[in-house]
Amino acid sequence: MPSAREIRVRMNSIQQTRKITNAMYLISSSKLKRARKQLADVEPYFEKIQSTICDILQHTPEMRHAYFDERNELRHKKRGYIVVTADKGLSGAYNHNIIKLAEQYVGQHRDNALFVVGQVGRVYFARKKIEVDGEFLYTAQDPSIYRAREIAESMIDLFNRRYLDEVYILFTNMVSPVRLEPAVVKLLPLDKNMMGDEKRLDTKYEQFATYVPSPDAVLDRIVPNFIKGIIFGALVESFSSEQSARMTAMDAATKSAKDMIKELSLQFNRARQAAITQEISEIVGGADALRS
Repeated sequence: MPSAREIRVRMNSIQQTRKITNAMYLISSSKLKRARKQLADVEPYFEKIQSTICDILQHTPEMRHAYFDERNELRHKKRGYIVVTADKGLSGAYNHNIIKLAEQYVGQHRDNALFVVGQVGRVYFARKKIEVDGEFLYTAQDPSIYRAREIAESMIDLFNRRYLDEVYILFTNMVSPVRLEPAVVKLLPLDKNMMGDEKRLDTKYEQFATYVPSPDAVLDRIVPNFIKGIIFGALVESFSSEQSARMTAMDAATKSAKDMIKELSLQFNRARQAAITQEISEIVGGADALRS
């Protein structure tokens, strides 16, 4: 049985760890609230862009545009996958789940290009000797519109130059604080059926809108912004999921530390009582020896 001093040292160590896990929980909670607010602030803008695209498609169904080109004439298409992971660990199964989904998609086709956001994903694929784009070095921390715009411009350029025929983004969707689901969204080419959902349209807007100089020219300008919005939403959702997963992991660690301290306190009391009992026994034994 360890001595009372050894138990005390271990209790102090666990107590310090408990303070760290509790602090990480509070930091993640603050980051999560800030990220959700940031997304809520820009959602109306991107929803209006989507509504405009839907309106154009409804009024010009015969229009053929580069951003909607499925390239069905190609027998083999090169697909690009943007995989959003974290820069850090200590977030439960968050990184494992999204990386597993990415491996499934990459394994379905031979001609792929992998673009990884987050250090954890880059390190993992490097160890697996899976080739990733070496210049695509974006962090997962503090997602911003600026970063989303850079990624969108890069993907659109590769699509327009026909280096990529399809572009997808793989991220983690925070359905609820306790339900995190890996998701896949197709960025390019856009799906007319998805974009043409009449439920998304503003009736007044679609009746009186006139697009100048032409619907094609308007799409040239607003589709990149729409793709930027999807990417920004995916980055924020992933960042929020990471923080939520870390909050869950840190809360469990804090509770575990509390239970360990409680158990060690009982052991400490037993060890101290045993030491006191031994001292009393030694004193009594010494007194008996002096009498004799």
